[in-house]
Amino acid sequence: MTILVTGATGNVGGNVVDQLVKRGADVRALVRDPSKAELPDAVEVVRGDMLDVDSLRSAMSGISTLFLLNGVVADEFTQALITLNVARETGVKRVVYLSVIHSDVYVNVPHFAGKFGVERMIDAMGFEATILRPAYYMDNKITIRDIVREHGVYPMPIGDKGLAMIDVRDIGEIAGIELIRRDNSAEPLPTTRMNLVGPDTLTGAEAAAIWSDVLGRTIVFPGNDTAGFERNMRQAMPSWMAYDMRQMADRFQTDGMIPEPGDVARLTDILGRPLRTYRDHVAQIAA
Repeated sequence: MTILVTGATGNVGGNVVDQLVKRGADVRALVRDPSKAELPDAVEVVRGDMLDVDSLRSAMSGISTLFLLNGVVADEFTQALITLNVARETGVKRVVYLSVIHSDVYVNVPHFAGKFGVERMIDAMGFEATILRPAYYMDNKITIRDIVREHGVYPMPIGDKGLAMIDVRDIGEIAGIELIRRDNSAEPLPTTRMNLVGPDTLTGAEAAAIWSDVLGRTIVFPGNDTAGFERNMRQAMPSWMAYDMRQMADRFQTDGMIPEPGDVARLTDILGRPLRTYRDHVAQIAA
């Protein structure tokens, strides 16, 4: 029984691969450039691309379960649908898909809407699936660490409703556990959706306060200027992606990312330990 992991060289995918290897699974990783893939020796690395149908067919030959992760790109939806169609064509029935929390609520945010469309396609195609719906990644903060330390501001307009931020290591471990549960099952398992959240739901001001406490000096939260956020993002990414990120930030203001009752307890039970906290994450990356 072999599990195919897409997005295997990214932050989440790399954690998923590590967790699967740690648990003794047979893992195949789909990567664009095997020469640059720093993966464990036990992993079978195959060259491929989600828009290259022949490479997908080859990569999926003989696999039992698919972990579907694709990044925020302009053709994300097309990539996912092609991958699912090839999976069904090659006889794959079991899928764990990395979606996003509130994909059915943030309907005007392109990458949220695309992921919700993929969820619907998984249902319609009859896969035995787990839909993982992570909230905001704590690890997004690594990109703003230097801004916080050098300028004394927490620059992310995450709003006043609160985001239940989650550590990607917890995402990877939960995904690994779920992939093996499905892969080892002798019987078909029903489709399930699972919110992946952290133990704390934090506002922008609360996140800044944690940085202040960890660094031992005042870190200011300047507010929720999503237009300014878009302008800043355009310096590092294409305009369409920066606009997508602004739409997401706007929904942070109106909706937040609030766990449903029982989410934290469910994840704690799966992991057999507490979820990682944002304070611990900040302490680690601020050092």
